[in-house]
Amino acid sequence: MASLTKKIIRGKPYYYLRECKRVNGKPKIVWTYYLGSSERLLERLTRPQPQEIAVREFGASVAAFDIASTLGVMEVVDRHVPKRDSGGPTVGQYLLLAALNRCVQPRSKKQLAAWYEGTVLRRLLPMSTAQLSSQRFWDNMDRVTPEKIVAIEQELSARAVSLFGLDLHCLLFDATNFFTFVDTFNQRSTLPQRGHSKEGRDSLRIVGLALLVTADGDVPLLHHTYAGNQHDAVTFRGVIDQVAERCRLLTQGAGDITLVFDKGNNAEDNLQAVDKSPLHFVGSLVPTQHQDLLEIPREKMRHLDGTQLPGVQAYRTRKVVFGVERTILCTFNKQLFTAQQKTLAREIAKRQAKLVALQASLLKARTNSRGKAPTVAGVTKAVENILSARHMKDLFKVQVKVDKQKLPRLTTRFSKSEWRTLKKTLLGKTLLFTDQDSWTDEQIVLAYRAQHHVEADFKLMKDPRCLTFRPTFHWTDQKLRVHAFYCVLALMLLSLLRRTLAHKGITTSIAGMVSALADIREVTLMYPAPPQEKKLFVRSTLSTMSDLQKEIFSTLNLQRYSAA
Repeated sequence: MASLTKKIIRGKPYYYLRECKRVNGKPKIVWTYYLGSSERLLERLTRPQPQEIAVREFGASVAAFDIASTLGVMEVVDRHVPKRDSGGPTVGQYLLLAALNRCVQPRSKKQLAAWYEGTVLRRLLPMSTAQLSSQRFWDNMDRVTPEKIVAIEQELSARAVSLFGLDLHCLLFDATNFFTFVDTFNQRSTLPQRGHSKEGRDSLRIVGLALLVTADGDVPLLHHTYAGNQHDAVTFRGVIDQVAERCRLLTQGAGDITLVFDKGNNAEDNLQAVDKSPLHFVGSLVPTQHQDLLEIPREKMRHLDGTQLPGVQAYRTRKVVFGVERTILCTFNKQLFTAQQKTLAREIAKRQAKLVALQASLLKARTNSRGKAPTVAGVTKAVENILSARHMKDLFKVQVKVDKQKLPRLTTRFSKSEWRTLKKTLLGKTLLFTDQDSWTDEQIVLAYRAQHHVEADFKLMKDPRCLTFRPTFHWTDQKLRVHAFYCVLALMLLSLLRRTLAHKGITTSIAGMVSALADIREVTLMYPAPPQEKKLFVRSTLSTMSDLQKEIFSTLNLQRYSAA
C-alpha cells in the first residue's frame, strides 16, 4: 500500500507518495511520486475539475479562412449578390462556408451544420444550426446565377494575381469529368449526361469541368462547367474566347501569355481561334497522325539540358499542321520509353496467356463431343476482345481457320519486327507544336511539362479526403454550377495557401498540408462558476503540435485567431 512521506529540503517540507515492498526478504521502495510542497498539494486538492471539455478543429479552417479574408471572398460575393433582407447570414457567408468545408472535410449540405459545430468557424462565421439547413443554404444559392459566378470569379482571380504576385506567363488549360448521383429520370438538369467517365463510372451521369490554371502555384483562374457527353475539342472552342478575355483583364491588356493544352483540344477552328487571340500556345500532336515525324531517328536528336531535362532528346523542324506552318519538336524521353516498354510488355504477356488458353479450349473441343461446338464467328469475336487494347492487333498475327472436323483452329504469331518498329518509332516520343518560334527547345518542353499542374488539381478534386467534387446529388444545372464554383474556389484557397508556405521554405502537398493543419485542435475547458459568479470559468489552449505544425502555425501567424 502507498504511503505519504514528508522530506525536509533546505528547511522546507516536500511531500512524496511512495510504495514499499519486501524484495528478497528485505524492504524496498518500488516507486515514488513527487507531490510537491504543502502549498502546491493544497492547490491540487482544492482545484475544481472541468465541468465540460470541447475540442474543435482549428488549424485547417483558420488557415483557409485567413486566405479567404485576404482575398475578400465574402465582400466580393456580397457586392455581386447582395442579400434581399438584413436578417441572417449573407450569400457571401454561405458560399465561403461551403468552400471552407470543401477545403477541410467535404460534407453534404445535410451534414454541414454538424461539421461546422466541430470547428472554430462558429466563432469566426457565427451562424445557427437552423440557418445551416440544406434548404436555407440552397435558397440563398438560388440567387447565384451563371453570370454572377463569372463576375465573382473574375474579380477574385484579379485579386489573387495582384495580392500574391502570380506569374501569368504560362497558363494551363485542361478538362475532365466527374460522375454524379443525379437520378437517371431527372429531366430538370441537362449538364449531367452519360458519356465516357474518366473515373470508370460509365453507368452514372457525368459533368464536365474545364480549368485554366497557373503554372505558378497551380492556382485556378477560370473554370467552365459543361455537359458530360461533350468532346474536349468542342469545349475548348466554346471557352477559348472567355480564356482570352480573362487573360486580357488579368494582365490589363499587356503581357506575353502562353497557353498550354493537350492533343484532345486539337482542331483547326480551335487553333484559328487561338491565333486570333493575344495568346501564344504550346500543344501536342497525335503521334500516329504524323508518321514522318516518328520516323526521325534518335541519332538526329540533340540532348537537352541535363540539369532540367535529364534523358531527353529533341529534333526541331517546321511543318504545316491544322493549315498553318508551325515549329515542331519531336522529343524522346528515356524514362518515358522505359515505362511504356514495361507496360506494353506486361500487356503482351497477358494477351499471349489468353490466346494460349483459347487454343487449349479449342483443342479440348475436338476430343469432347459434349456441349455446343465452337464456331469461327465466336472464336473471331473472342480474339478481337483479347486484342482490343492499343497496338495488340499489330503485334499479334492471328488466323482462325476451319480444320477437317469443321471446327475452328487458331494459329498465332507474335511479330518481333512490329515490336522493334514500335520501340524505334513511337515509344518514348512526344510531338509538340507551338507558335513560340523564338523559344529554345528546353523552354518548349518545360512549358508543356507544366501541364501536370492542372492534372494534379483534377486529381485533388477526385480525392475523397479534401477538395472532392463528390458527393453530387444536385438536381438542377444552376445548383451544379454553384457546386462546381465553390469546389474551384476551395482549390484556389488551398493552392494559394500552399504557395505561400512554399515561398517561406515549407514544401508540402495540399493533402499533407491540410492533414497537418486539421490535426491542430482548440481545446476549451469549462470549470464551475466561482462563488458569486454565474458564468463558467473558461480556459482555452491548443493541442500539442509536431515540428511541421509549429512551423506552419508560426509562418501563417495563426495565433491571432486563437481564443487562448
